[in-house]
Amino acid sequence: MRILLLLLIIPFLSFSQDDLLSEIDTNDDNQYASAAFKGLKIVNFESTKIADKKLFYMVVSHRFGTVKNGIDDFFGLDGAVTRLNFIYGIMDGVNIGVSRSSFQKTYETSLKYRLLRQKKGGLPFTLVGYNSVTINTQIDKENNNLPGLEFKHRLAYVWQMLLSRKFNKNFSLQVMPTLLHENLTVVDDQENTQYALGVGGRHKLTKRWSINVDYAYHMNRSSDSPFKNPLSIGFDLETGGHVFQMHFTNAQPMNTYGVLSQGSGDWGDGDFFFGFNLSRVF
Repeated sequence: MRILLLLLIIPFLSFSQDDLLSEIDTNDDNQYASAAFKGLKIVNFESTKIADKKLFYMVVSHRFGTVKNGIDDFFGLDGAVTRLNFIYGIMDGVNIGVSRSSFQKTYETSLKYRLLRQKKGGLPFTLVGYNSVTINTQIDKENNNLPGLEFKHRLAYVWQMLLSRKFNKNFSLQVMPTLLHENLTVVDDQENTQYALGVGGRHKLTKRWSINVDYAYHMNRSSDSPFKNPLSIGFDLETGGHVFQMHFTNAQPMNTYGVLSQGSGDWGDGDFFFGFNLSRVF
């Protein structure tokens, strides 16, 4: 409980900035629907929100270990991982990003671009493309008995189409067909090219709070794979200049590739992780 209270206080201790609420649930002069989602992510998966041109986002993500072990590792505190993600709006509707996660010491570069935009009296949905390349720098030739390991084996790629619709001021829904390619798979008989279909949504609870959910079905996961389809439930809190996201999920990785391919928790066994994202806009 003390940890949860501390996490709730964090956003209020940061430097203040113009309130982002001015951007929520409003339309611009062209009647484009805005703020289908508050954050650049729903929970684990990217949302159709795009950083505005010349805006710089710093996103600090923290995910504790599994709560299943209880007090032995302080409900996951001892097994926490961290991700730093930097996103910049290089032009209207186009973002680039770079991140580093302590989970498998993973580096990632990403490109996010809006193709279509929901408009009142016009197009009924927003379509955004998302591509990323990840590099696993933890793989070690000696420790993992992989003498033939090459740099290409460290790489994985994700291609996503994010299709969202804001139905009203309180409810938004998103569908995410996804292609994932791993040059080296953890499970021997896992196909390198994999397919998934994700879905996510946001329901506004109050002026500042919303509940978010996302899930993905992995279509060709190996029958021998120990990994699970990722299901995540979170709450967004918006304060002046920040979006603070708290969530529970069965996937400890925090980039799209890791969430889809290496989510190890099982909700049915109480094996899930608590975490949060804190965004700062410059």
